[in-house]
Amino acid sequence: MEEIALEFTVNGKKSVLTVPARMTLLHLLRERLGLTGTKEGCGVGDCGACTVLLDGEAVNACLVMAGSLQGKKVVTIEALNDNGPDPLQKAFLEEGAVQCGFCTPGMILSAKALLDKNPSPSREEIRRALAGNLCRCTGYQKIIAAVARAAQSHVSS
Repeated sequence: MEEIALEFTVNGKKSVLTVPARMTLLHLLRERLGLTGTKEGCGVGDCGACTVLLDGEAVNACLVMAGSLQGKKVVTIEALNDNGPDPLQKAFLEEGAVQCGFCTPGMILSAKALLDKNPSPSREEIRRALAGNLCRCTGYQKIIAAVARAAQSHVSS
């Protein structure tokens, strides 16, 4: 199996790895880097459980080939805990938007991508930003409320 050498940044730290050419970003994160916050749900890009930020854009890690990472920046859910819980994580807890937690990392990173670009989104913009993320436990109203709360707390701080 062909291997490729990569140099990229994950959660602010430079990574230099040699990986199989057919490895996905999802498997690289989980198996090679031990970053297990990124979950594999469907494996075909439908559920959003594997959402990470790639150069600031929310992407499904199960669809991104590791070979495309050269020189790029990846942010996983683990990065949001560097200085205590992120305001998005706090808002998810305060709004009761977390149950089993399987979809939560992807939801939070999709919301982060939105808030980084638009700090004051409407509820409709929040819905659109989260459209690629499925939740089977909480329903979406509490999740949308959590993102709106995080946006509001960001604006008022």
